[in-house]
Amino acid sequence: MTPATAPFLDVKGLSVQFRTRNGVVRAIEDVNLELAKGEVLGIVGESGSGKSVTAYSLIGLLNVAGSPVAGSATFDGILVTGANEATLRDLRGREISMIFQNPRAALNPIRPVGKQIEDVLLRHGLATRQTARNRAIEMLEKVKIVDPEMRYGSYPFELSGGMCQRVMIAIALACNPRLLIADEPTTGLDVTTQKATMDLVRELTRERNMAVVLITHDLGMAGVYCDRIAVMERGAVVETAPVAELFSSPKHAYTKKLIAASPGPNSTLTELAPFSPSPHSAIKRTRPDTTRIENVGTGLKNILEVFNLVKEFPIQQASSGLWSWVRSSQTNRVFRAVDDISFSLKRGESLGLVGESGCGKSTTSSIITRLINPTSGDIIFDGENITTYGAESFARRPERKKIQMVFQDPTESLNPRYTAHDCIGEPLKRLLGYRDRKLIRSKVEALAERVGLQEELLGRFPHQLSGGQKARVGIARAIAVDPTLLILDEPTSALDVSVQAVVLQLLDRLKYELGMSYIFVSHDLNVVRLLCERVVVMNRGKIVEQGVTDDVLRRPSDPYTRALVDAIPRFELEKVR
Repeated sequence: MTPATAPFLDVKGLSVQFRTRNGVVRAIEDVNLELAKGEVLGIVGESGSGKSVTAYSLIGLLNVAGSPVAGSATFDGILVTGANEATLRDLRGREISMIFQNPRAALNPIRPVGKQIEDVLLRHGLATRQTARNRAIEMLEKVKIVDPEMRYGSYPFELSGGMCQRVMIAIALACNPRLLIADEPTTGLDVTTQKATMDLVRELTRERNMAVVLITHDLGMAGVYCDRIAVMERGAVVETAPVAELFSSPKHAYTKKLIAASPGPNSTLTELAPFSPSPHSAIKRTRPDTTRIENVGTGLKNILEVFNLVKEFPIQQASSGLWSWVRSSQTNRVFRAVDDISFSLKRGESLGLVGESGCGKSTTSSIITRLINPTSGDIIFDGENITTYGAESFARRPERKKIQMVFQDPTESLNPRYTAHDCIGEPLKRLLGYRDRKLIRSKVEALAERVGLQEELLGRFPHQLSGGQKARVGIARAIAVDPTLLILDEPTSALDVSVQAVVLQLLDRLKYELGMSYIFVSHDLNVVRLLCERVVVMNRGKIVEQGVTDDVLRRPSDPYTRALVDAIPRFELEKVR
């Protein structure tokens, strides 16, 4: 950007505050950012650092309690801070579009996703009612939705978290905006779709001279796709620099810590430097002991065995204006989400479950947790076939507390009417029979400390917590009853890298101290490599490869696994650690 060229987006001295019951909180303070046409600016920092608040300020989406109190933001000469709602409505979607961090909350739950793409096109006059459907299907295809014509009529609850994110991206790009604000756009996406999505954003940026603000906690991705990076800490921008300069010679101590905490292909857990070390985060091991698995072999007893597991879902079809459910496989009206898979998990072992969104990972996890019933197959847990119990009856059995789950979406899995304290304490009361309030409080506070959740946040409701803070509440709740098997469905996808390092170290230590076994569902293959001794790779409901993690990820034998590994963003952070 030359001095004679006015910034396409110009943020000067922007400060935003929120009114709370306890007074006024300043969320961002004196933020200065510039963005040129065709440029990609990354904004990185911890959860709660002000990244999303800055983005929402640019398009007037702060809630009623929040308001800019100083500074300004100008888009292509138009003052957007303080603009009236009519002006902002005209800009949103057509000129400035946004990919939200939580796609399920952003999508209309009672409207087909294809219709929601049509709504944006029709609202801004970019399609007619005759052409809108085809345009919507084209956008679903662009973001790599499998069978876009069928998914056009699907509702958000029928799609995986990653597929909902792709729909959100399709809506954001439908009107060819000139400024795209992407708030964690790849959260919940597998690495291949992440790469395809970011490649698409980069291609559109270059073709249409479109500017992009990319908010992310993935420094590797920011290094690959951004031209410049702004680092935010506690509501302020502490450093801004071109990518190569930022990673080769970071100036601010906070930037250095972010880089140190980012996992790479050769990282070990002890190398990921946590921001606020606690006595709970110390570990002795440096990386998963794969030799233990190879050498002991059958000497380690299986805690879990899965045999020929199948799960089919009926596909909704419209009939005379009413929904009918058809279960005939002969007419292709049944979707097989899990297709005859078998694997085992040894006591004290971590097993990574990886694959693209919609491949059946989360469905498999839900069956093992006995939240849903399989169509066929057997699950042997600790010597007992738990598929002999229905999902509802298993919820009342004592074995229930032995299998716990950390869900992918912390917002949807937390009761909005419960405080963080109550969310963590609920399983103590329901599954362990705790009644003494002081004992519950003490246990909850200890769990919060273990996962790096500040004690003062325990009185807040989920909507008052950042995405990373809610994820920590979910982890604390899951380990509250000391389970034997912990299933983690993308547990670190919403966490900034510093907290991710603490959580990974915590999970690794707890596994060995408490003898827990993990099934770790993740799109981040670097994280799987750090935590898991073995890995299972799924594609379209089937297992295509499984084995020792280092062997599978460093020397994949299946083309699909090789594609997953090749899609990992490769910015060499190791050079500047």
